[in-house]
Amino acid sequence: MIKPADRLALVSEYYFSNKLRQIASMREAGIDVISLGIGSPDMPPSEETIDCLCEAAHGANMHGYQPCSGIPELRKAFADWYARYYGVELNPANEIQPLIGSKEGILHVTLAFVNPGDEVLVPNPGYPTYTSLSKLLGAKVVYYDLKEENGWLPDFDELDKMDMSRVKLMWTNYPHMPTGTNASEELLERLVDFARRKGIVLVNDNPYSFILNEHPKSILAVKGAKDCCIEFNSLSKSHNMPGWRVAMLASNAEFVSWILKVKSNIDSGMSRPVQLAAAKALEAGNEWYAENNARYAVRREVGWQILDALHCSYDKKQVGMFLWGKIPDKYESAEELTEQVLQEGHVFITPGFIFGTNGSRYVRISLCADVIMLKNALKRIQDLKL
Repeated sequence: MIKPADRLALVSEYYFSNKLRQIASMREAGIDVISLGIGSPDMPPSEETIDCLCEAAHGANMHGYQPCSGIPELRKAFADWYARYYGVELNPANEIQPLIGSKEGILHVTLAFVNPGDEVLVPNPGYPTYTSLSKLLGAKVVYYDLKEENGWLPDFDELDKMDMSRVKLMWTNYPHMPTGTNASEELLERLVDFARRKGIVLVNDNPYSFILNEHPKSILAVKGAKDCCIEFNSLSKSHNMPGWRVAMLASNAEFVSWILKVKSNIDSGMSRPVQLAAAKALEAGNEWYAENNARYAVRREVGWQILDALHCSYDKKQVGMFLWGKIPDKYESAEELTEQVLQEGHVFITPGFIFGTNGSRYVRISLCADVIMLKNALKRIQDLKL
């Protein structure tokens, strides 16, 4: 009898993959489900980006294989973007690696730095892929707590007490998903100091810094950060391009060369028209981000009303494209509430347990739905009289 690899026993199907299949079945049965689950921007990228893609795609010599290191135009565009908005100078020739999405980067970085049996620090709560890919690759996941009473920030006193002798990587994600906690300069400096003192590689996943956030920050702006840190960034959230699968990582030239060695053995370069269009998207001025955020701000007002209808408590200082709220004590778990809302109100919101045990009494609402849809979801939830 043919059996799957043992590693499959270490992970489950991605929560959203399973849940979206359930929602599709409900819709096929005639149930109109409003999904406020995943963070897939529903607004388009700039017109200039789309025009660039269309024009480039008509070129006769635009459809061949591209270098795994990315085309020079895209690497330079990323470098210019980092200099303009983060104040970070990067050498486009060897300190930037374009990616087919940040999720791919998690795989490549783990393969480049972590041997089977090594330990990886993962935030709780945090993006589930940090855990699942680490397990699939034979690493031991060690969680570090992020708690509301500590502002969803790492407890550095607790981290200093932990045995770091086998830790190779530490994943961070500020602005934080799912809690919306913003990055401060002090936090980024403390993270870099911690990584340097412990001799580990710290990876900051930074796709949310342009969404409802007045002051985007990069960990690479901290002095000496490139020596021990890697940063991911993505056009998925900041430029409304999730399906285009364009992201990047930046670090010192040696780290980038190690990651490229992995990447070049796994995939080929992105489509040249897509890369040229991505470079065009990165030329967006402040006004484009301001208009995008103005639309998100209107949606957020309705999102807060939804959290109020759910009787959740929440912090209005959170940033990004999600809202994070704590459920009332009367529910045993967040899933009890979210399943009631889905089955009776036909609105899907995300239970926080999927991000870790510290999220078990929280829910997350995506703002990737237009105002009409959000208001319809609000009315359905209000009608439930929870």
